[in-house]
Amino acid sequence: MRELDVSQITQVVKQLCIETNRVLPLDLEEKIGEACEMENSVSGKAILQDLCRNMSAAREMQIPICQDTGMAVIFAEVGQDVRLTGGGFEDAINEGVRQGYLEGFLRLSVVADPLERKNTNDNTPAIIHTRMIDGDKVTITVAPKGFGSENMSRIKMFTPSATKEDIIAFVVKTAKAAGSNACPPMVLGVGIGGDFELCAYLAKKALCRDISQSNSKEVYRLLEQEILERVNMLQIGPQGFGGNTTALHVAIEQYATHIAGLPVAVNVGCHVTRHKKITI
Repeated sequence: MRELDVSQITQVVKQLCIETNRVLPLDLEEKIGEACEMENSVSGKAILQDLCRNMSAAREMQIPICQDTGMAVIFAEVGQDVRLTGGGFEDAINEGVRQGYLEGFLRLSVVADPLERKNTNDNTPAIIHTRMIDGDKVTITVAPKGFGSENMSRIKMFTPSATKEDIIAFVVKTAKAAGSNACPPMVLGVGIGGDFELCAYLAKKALCRDISQSNSKEVYRLLEQEILERVNMLQIGPQGFGGNTTALHVAIEQYATHIAGLPVAVNVGCHVTRHKKITI
């Protein structure tokens, strides 16, 4: 049994909150650069060039890529052979978020109650998803989520009679409704299966996948490709100014489901789809 003081978790979460808000994942940054070369719209290309300059400025000046530094979403994989010491696990995560957002001068966007709307002034509490796994390591993924794109996300409880075309149409309709509100080019996470809440979780988790990776199952890999093609045919373009780069990537995560259901969720990510993980 390996002992791990939760203060290390606090430090990792703090580091990741700051880093993810300043530097995009390399695969996503490269994809935006490639899109800039391939964009056929003059205005769309100009917008993508601006986005590339913004990413470079954020890295050089050590400031956030986007003013909406998001609500902190944490995916934690905890090895069953780890004994956490020194305090509570979720308390340690929230302390890391608090330190990261305050010391990193990141925008504080969390309200303590959805109706009373009083700001917590430290961006806590975080959204925490914890999963027990084999081994004696803890992997923390921080994925700050801005709400311009989050607000455009959708879920639908299909019946088993729904076809692949029905699913494609739902995702494309979601992207079309999102339009410029989601700060395109978008990254679309799609969850298929499970139940009401799990398919939404899968869609969120899909946004944390390296965009150079496709689904391991051919049927879903082909579905990802077709959805991406159909979304880009919408010609919404970068920031809604038109062009063939409406989405950069589509990632599908799937899970077993009930014989009477076929849940599908779409979690819309903007061009600043931030995430990074560290294993301790």
